[in-house]
Amino acid sequence: MIQTNFVINRLKELHPHLNFEIESMDTIGDKELHKSLPKIGEKSLFTAELEIALKEKRVDFAVHSLKDLPTTLPEGLVLGAVCRREDARDVVLLNGKYEGKKLKELPERSVIGTSSLRRTAQLRRNYPQFTVENIRGNLETRFRKLTSEENSYAAIILASAGVKRMGWLDRIGQVLDGEEMLFAVGQGALGVECRENDPKTLSLLESLHDFETVCCVIAERSFLRKLEGGCSAPVGVYSKFINNTIQFVGAVWSLNGKKELKLEEKLNLNEACPDSDETEEPKSKLMHLEKKNFVGIAAGSFSLSKLAAVENFGEEVANTLIKRGASEIMSEAKDEIKRSIAVGNSGEKVVNNLIKHGASINVITAKDETKLSTTSL
Repeated sequence: MIQTNFVINRLKELHPHLNFEIESMDTIGDKELHKSLPKIGEKSLFTAELEIALKEKRVDFAVHSLKDLPTTLPEGLVLGAVCRREDARDVVLLNGKYEGKKLKELPERSVIGTSSLRRTAQLRRNYPQFTVENIRGNLETRFRKLTSEENSYAAIILASAGVKRMGWLDRIGQVLDGEEMLFAVGQGALGVECRENDPKTLSLLESLHDFETVCCVIAERSFLRKLEGGCSAPVGVYSKFINNTIQFVGAVWSLNGKKELKLEEKLNLNEACPDSDETEEPKSKLMHLEKKNFVGIAAGSFSLSKLAAVENFGEEVANTLIKRGASEIMSEAKDEIKRSIAVGNSGEKVVNNLIKHGASINVITAKDETKLSTTSL
């Protein structure tokens, strides 16, 4: 609800004549917290119900944490806006008895809690002296587990953006630098999904579309799509937009973190597209009619040539890692997960690391207050 209200407040500032109704719904990923992702058997654990509501025109757009969205969206749907990215890094929340310490200063065999394969692999690689264990639930539940007297966690790792949205700045013990702990694809950014053939909603959302963030997340999502990763193998990225240049790092790991393939590259958009402006013809109205998008993200009024260059750039980074053996590392990780499922409860600890909890995602219906209409924009 916090992220949805953020989007609504921004839209109200820009379009004060509109009124917005919120419809909140739980997804499969929210309801089946006790089950592992493979056992649920759904690819879009945190988005399916919302996308059905969009297709049925019960709502006009849906607000997501971009990291929860698959790189391929259902036919007819598109991300009409990617809001300016917040801090994409991960943070450490410490058990009270270790207040003031850094992660590396914790005692040997300390238990670190996370719900992410990506974090687990990097922690096991960079901090082999620790024990990494799965921790489930929303942010409040995880924090209660950390502070409970019965808990075994010395620290938990969470996304900075989510912690800050909760107003928990004072609970952050350490911010993990982006190069030290690569983040998830799309982490820290909000995506607003809508129907691809709804020009009025696309036009409304375009006011939230942030060019620098769009470029970074297109590179990240095309990188992940080419690797065919998702949450079935540890994949991490780091991207930054400076002086019209994308600085990008992509990596894959084995589940235990012992195998790593990492590549750092840069893309200068001035050099890649010397004759292109950030915004160029055709303008946004024509873009909507053409339904042009990149890894599920609408072009809006941004330069098609620049976005295409960014998409190709992400794929090229992935292709280089594939040539170096990334597919084999990811295949081994997926096979290990399948074996864990096959042996049942004895492998549950490994399987549980697959599950990342989706924050409550909300769907929005916008209507013209002057008309008091419940129909779509």
